[in-house]
Amino acid sequence: MRPTALTALAAVSLAVAAPAAVTQAASLKVVGTGSKTCRVKPGGQCVAIKAPHADLHGVRLRGANFDKADLRKADFSGADLRGATFRGAKLIGADFSSAKLKGANVGPPKRAGKRANQAQPAPSCSSKCSGANLAGANFSFADLSCATLTGADLESVDLTSANLSGANLSGAGLVSTNFTFATLDDANLTNATLTSANLTYATLSNTNATNTQWFNTICPNGTLTNTGC
Repeated sequence: MRPTALTALAAVSLAVAAPAAVTQAASLKVVGTGSKTCRVKPGGQCVAIKAPHADLHGVRLRGANFDKADLRKADFSGADLRGATFRGAKLIGADFSSAKLKGANVGPPKRAGKRANQAQPAPSCSSKCSGANLAGANFSFADLSCATLTGADLESVDLTSANLSGANLSGAGLVSTNFTFATLDDANLTNATLTSANLTYATLSNTNATNTQWFNTICPNGTLTNTGC
């Protein structure tokens, strides 16, 4: 093979490898301000960091701990956040579009002792989650009011007592999703799939359920339906 051909082949190889190298470098970046900083990486401990507007799109952060972190308007689009925790985090305006959030926990913070049985504050999470994989995640008590969840996979997600008022769930996969005591007033459920979903004690005032698929779904009053609540 000619030297010029070898040079061209090497250039192509570098071009193909570049994206992976960039992603790995991004996974080691430091985010946050003041003493509240963290080197983000899979399994990283980023508890209580202050990193609003952080650019973490496409970063591998599987199992990372962002409990009580300030991540308002952070960009997690396309990131791998499987098994990550965001208990008590501030996530207003965060972008999780096309992110992998399977098994993630965005529920309320843990409490111990006498305070364990008291009402727990919900994390504020009005986020862009279009097309995100949220299967099996814990969003109990989360504030997802007016959130964009179009086409998201929410199979077996725990949304107990979550606030989804005004949320856009058009085309979302809601198979076996737990909506017990959740608020879905004014939500958009058009073309969504609610097979085996649990809506016990949920509120559905002014909810748009046009072309929604119901099968073995538990309505707010506890009855099963295949046609709608």
